[in-house]
Amino acid sequence: MTFTFIIEVIGTIAFAISGIRLASYKKFDLFGAFTIGLVTATGGGTLRDVLLNLPVFWLQTPIYLYLTALSVLIVVMFRRQLVRHDRLLFIFDAIGLALFVVIGMQKTLEVGYSMWAAIVMGTVTGSFGGVVRDILINEEPLFFRKDIYATACIAGGLIYWLVAYLGGALIWQQLSCAVTVIGLRICALRYNWALPLLSSELRSDK
Repeated sequence: MTFTFIIEVIGTIAFAISGIRLASYKKFDLFGAFTIGLVTATGGGTLRDVLLNLPVFWLQTPIYLYLTALSVLIVVMFRRQLVRHDRLLFIFDAIGLALFVVIGMQKTLEVGYSMWAAIVMGTVTGSFGGVVRDILINEEPLFFRKDIYATACIAGGLIYWLVAYLGGALIWQQLSCAVTVIGLRICALRYNWALPLLSSELRSDK
């Protein structure tokens, strides 16, 4: 069992729980919750593999279905704690985001693409599942709001590149990327960091 696979397992469970928790809040049934969890956990990786012309990862093994089912069980067992506390959703989402950025970058580099492409694919892997999740539950995608989300993915990718450029070992590249993404998401929540809004309002001085 490789370290990369362990990261993918943890990221899958974290993202699946974040999706299932939202589905529970929206009063989805078990099948609906499972579907939302699976889409959240696999959506970004699916798009990544399609763009890189790779076999779609979750179609190669049923383990991602099992991990999503496990995530449903976790939400059912700890429903009160997970459904009623927004901070827990934030924590699972941040962990899943960070780990999937790492996975996306690692897989892109392994097939021979450059670092800039890896940063793009890391952002796609980390964020696209959440976009599909939000669309399916009829929420405005977090990816497109002023919240620091995609920006955190890009920053994590740049730190990954910097550590690699400086000769750091792969484990430090991965850890520094993940810590950067999680750290930025926490700071964005704690200090209300946000990107400027694009407004359609025109102002004129009179």
